[in-house]
Parts: sequence; structure tokens; C-alpha cells
Amino acid sequence: MNDQVKDRDIRPSLGLRPIINVSGTMTALGASIIVPEAIAAMAAIAPQFVEIDALHRKASRIIARLTAAEAGFVTASCASGIALAVAGAMTRDNLLAIERLPDDTAGLKAEVLIQVGHIVNYGASVEQSIRLAGATVVPVGTVSSSYSYQLDNAINERTAAALYVVSHHTVQYGMIALKDFAAICRAKDVPVIVDAASEYNLKGFLAQGADVVIYSGHKFLGGPTTGIVAGRKDLVRAAYLQNRGIGRGMKVGKESIAGVMASLEAWEKRDHAGIRKRERQALDLWLNTLQAIPGIVAEIVPDPTDNPLDRLKVQVHPDSSFSAASLAAALAAGDPPVIVRDHETERGHFYLDPCNLHPGEAEIVAGQLSNTLRSSNAARFAEAGKDRGVKALLSWPD
Repeated sequence: MNDQVKDRDIRPSLGLRPIINVSGTMTALGASIIVPEAIAAMAAIAPQFVEIDALHRKASRIIARLTAAEAGFVTASCASGIALAVAGAMTRDNLLAIERLPDDTAGLKAEVLIQVGHIVNYGASVEQSIRLAGATVVPVGTVSSSYSYQLDNAINERTAAALYVVSHHTVQYGMIALKDFAAICRAKDVPVIVDAASEYNLKGFLAQGADVVIYSGHKFLGGPTTGIVAGRKDLVRAAYLQNRGIGRGMKVGKESIAGVMASLEAWEKRDHAGIRKRERQALDLWLNTLQAIPGIVAEIVPDPTDNPLDRLKVQVHPDSSFSAASLAAALAAGDPPVIVRDHETERGHFYLDPCNLHPGEAEIVAGQLSNTLRSSNAARFAEAGKDRGVKALLSWPD
């Protein structure tokens, strides 16, 4: 972290740990580094009054240009975006139906199809975003396979929409491809909503047949915490109208809308190749650091959903005196804390993601890896791995 950032670091005054994020664009860690353009736009609009609907219209034009959609708007999060898009598919422009959701769905199509391998938890179950709209989840296939005929036969007169999830959390084999999924649904006039929260590709999902796509405004885009709903104008309008109903608690302020607009425009000008080069330098540094350490196998691996980025996979040998989980926890307990991508530690590995590094942090991470792994205090690893998960969550706020 450079001196300028250190001088503005508010965390110590709040009693918060100055963590280094090598987990990625995780909401639980603040998602991403907000780009300067978004920070400036948010600060500029903060003291001013605006007509929010008019501001959303301006945002819609930028969203449409960047995503090749007909329209778009900004909401509180991708989870919000899913709920609003589902509700919009159910009610369309019926304002009375919007007011009656989620408990009164009389006369509405209220079933949403989703492949079982896509029913994931990203901090909450994706099913809950569907149920918040008052819809019923209809699973398609099994956790390891879905077939076109299963999707086709699941569509009936009660089907409001189908949800397709693009995420590293989903099963990466045996699922119906989006292009085929969309073609089946389109043949029966069923809108396809794509959850693409952590995806770089802002145009590809609509091009493959999706009707509405939900993007994160704060992950790779580097805007404030938000969700972006983009797609067919009639469906986007219907989703936006949910702000008169269930969407009221999911609304965003002028600062978030302006921040997303600025981050989208900055995305057009971003030096993506230069960013990849700096990320590769960090990966190579970490790889070289770990290669000489017994019990560790490290390799650079591509993103599972074809985003143009790589991560370092750190595999811990099963005969080691520590586990992947306890090593991840020891790094998180270090000084400074290094937070890794640890959602697969039960399989003996975790990942290091370089996309959210401040200058100088790659070297700090390398030092922490080396120092932690060369420690002979195996008990520290075991102890560090205990205070995790649900136990820690249930102790909040004390």
C-alpha cells in the first residue's frame, strides 16, 4: 500500500484490521477497490439534489451502451437485482400486482426455473432472492446434470421466468449451456434472467439469448456496492417499477447511481492488458516463493467461468502437519492479516487472487506466506483453524 493510501486509511481509527485481500472480489471484504472516477462522482453529487428517476434514465443510457442492452438501472446489489427481475417478470407493468407482492400472487405466473447445479449460496441462497419476489423455485435436473428435455418439460402456464447463474460456485459440468437454455425458454416465451455478478463480459450473455442480466457494480467494475439490471426494455422497466413494492428496501441513493455511471465509463478506458500484466507479476512472485517449501504444491490456474484472469492454487499435502484450512486461518491471523480465497479448503487447497492489490502488497503477501510456512509451530496452524464459520458469525457483535 503506498504512502498516499496509508495517509487516508480510516481503518485504524475505527479499530479495524488493515487486511490484505487476496480472496478476490468478495462482498464480505468490501468487494473491490473503488476507482478514482467513481469516488469523484460520488463526492460531487453527494451535496446536490437531483430527480432520482431522471438520474436513473441517464444511467440507463450508459448501461445500455456498455452492455448492448435496451435499458438498465442500478439497485442495491445483485441479490436485489435477481429479486426485482423475477418480480418484474411476474407482474410486468401491473402496478396493483407490484403493490401486492410478495404474499399475493393471484393471477400471476409465479414459478421460476433454475438448474439444480446453479442453486448456490453466495452468502445467502440464490433461491431466497427468488422467494423474496413471491415466486416458487422449480429445480431442473440434478446437482450433476441437467438436460434440455428436463427444462423443456418444466415450462408450463405458471412459469414466469428462468434463472441462469454464472459463478465459480456453480457446478462446472453437466449443465445446459446458456445458449441452449435461452433457446428452449425463448421458444415458449419464458424470459431468461442471468446472474453474472462476478463476470467481466458485459455483452456476451445478452448475445447468447438472455433477456435480463444482473451485474455487480462493485466487483470488477470498481464502483460502489450495487447491482446493475440490464436487458430488454419492457422487462427492465417492470423490474424498475418494483421500487414501488418489494424494491423499496433495495433502493440506492444518488451517490451509488453516479458512482456506477462513472465506473462504467472508466471501464471503457481501463488498461486491461496492463492490469493483467501486474497481476501476473504478483502470481509469479508467489509461485516462486512457494516452490521451495515442502508440503506445498502451487500452480497458476485460469478463472473457472472464463474471466480473463488467473489465480494461484495452493495445495497442501495431506501428510503435512497443517491443513489448507488452518494455513488459511493462520495467514488471516497474521500481521498484517492476509485473507485468501478459502471456499474449497476441505479439498486441501485455497487460492490467491491478485485482482485487489494495492502497490507493494504482493511483496507483503509473499513475505507472510514464507514466514508462516517456515514456522515450526504446527500447533499455531491447528489453533488458528478452529475459530471459523458459523461459530464466529454467531458471536457477532461481541
